[in-house]
Amino acid sequence: MAFKIHNTQGKARRGSFSTIHGTIQTPAFMNVATAGAIKGGLSAYDLADIKCQVMLSNTYHLHLRPGDKLVSEMGGLHSFTGWKGPILTDSGGFQVFSLSNMRRIKEEGVYFSSHIDGQKLFIGPEESMQIQSNLGSTIAMAFDECVENPATYDYAKKSCERTVRWLYRCRDELVLLNKKEKTINPEQMLFGINQGSTFEDLRIENMKAIAELELDGYAIGGLAVGESAYDMYRIIEAVEPFMPQDKPRYLMGVGTPGNILEAVYRGVDIFDCVLPSRNARHGHIFTWQGRRNMFNEKYATDNLPLDPECDCPTCRNHSRAYIRHLFKSGEMLAMRLCVIHNLYFYNTLLQHVRESLDDRTFSSFHKKFTNILDKRV
Repeated sequence: MAFKIHNTQGKARRGSFSTIHGTIQTPAFMNVATAGAIKGGLSAYDLADIKCQVMLSNTYHLHLRPGDKLVSEMGGLHSFTGWKGPILTDSGGFQVFSLSNMRRIKEEGVYFSSHIDGQKLFIGPEESMQIQSNLGSTIAMAFDECVENPATYDYAKKSCERTVRWLYRCRDELVLLNKKEKTINPEQMLFGINQGSTFEDLRIENMKAIAELELDGYAIGGLAVGESAYDMYRIIEAVEPFMPQDKPRYLMGVGTPGNILEAVYRGVDIFDCVLPSRNARHGHIFTWQGRRNMFNEKYATDNLPLDPECDCPTCRNHSRAYIRHLFKSGEMLAMRLCVIHNLYFYNTLLQHVRESLDDRTFSSFHKKFTNILDKRV
C-alpha cells in the first residue's frame, strides 16, 4: 500500500493511493456520509453512480448512535453500509471540540456531554483509535484538538504540543489494535493532522514534528473554521514545503469548487466537505456556469436541466422547473435529486482536474474555472 505521484504541474500533483479497499486516484473528493449515509437520501449503493471514490463517516456520531461496538458486531462499516470502496473516519475531535460549552480538555483526553441526551462521555487518543478500529475504516484520523479561529498564540501553541503528544498515543494504540486477532481491518491506516491556527511558525513546527512519525498520510486541519480564504491559502503555502512528498495530503473540511482548485494548485491531494450536499438540500446548485438558486422564480418554467453540461442522473432526466416544483411542494425528492447532482459535479470536477494534470493543462483549467464556479449565475 503506497502513494505514487504520476505527474506534477507546479505544486499540483497527480497521484494514486493504494489501500486495502481499492486505489484512490488523486486529487480526490471524499463524499461525506456522516452517519453511514449521505444526507438527502443517498445510500452507499448510490455512490458508484456519482463517481464517488471514498466515503467519509463520522467517528463521534457513529460512536453515539448506533454505537461502534454494534457496527463491529455487524462486520464493520463496509458490511453495515454496503459500501465496498475506501472509507475514511475522522477522529471525532472536531465534533467534540465544537461542543465548547459541553466539554473539558485534559491531557488524557476530552470529557464531554452527548449532544443527543446529555450523557457524560470521554474520548482520548486511545478511545478514538478503538472506536475507529471497531468501525473498520480504511483510514483512521488521529485525535487532535481543533482550535477556534481566531485563537491566541499561547493557546494555539499549547494545543499544538498536546496534539503531537496525542498523535504518538494514537499511533501506538493503532499498532496494537491492528495486531489483534479479531480486528476487522488489520491494515487500517493512520493520518496525522497539522494544527496551529493561522500562525505560520506554529504550523511549520507542528508539521515537522508529526512528519517524524512517518504515517500513512497527513492532513491540514483547523481551517475553514472562520478564517478568510486568504489566510487558508497562506497557511497551505507555509505548510506544504514541510509535508512529506511521498504521502497523500488532505485538506480537511474544504470547501467550495474554487477553494479546491486553489488548494490543488498549492499541492493538496484529498478533500472533503459537507457543502455540496448541504447546499443541495437548500436548493443551491453547483454548475459549470456557476451557482444557481433553484427557488428563483425564473426557473418556474425552465425546461433545461440543472446544468446543460452535466450528465448526472438528475440532469439526464429532470428539468429545473420540476426541481423547483419539488422544493416549493416540500417533496423530499428535491433534496435527493439535488444532492446527487452536486456530489456528481464535485466528483466530476476532480476527475477533470486529474485529466488536466495528466495532459499538463491544469494551469489553464485552474485559471479558467477558479473564479467562475463560485459565482452566482
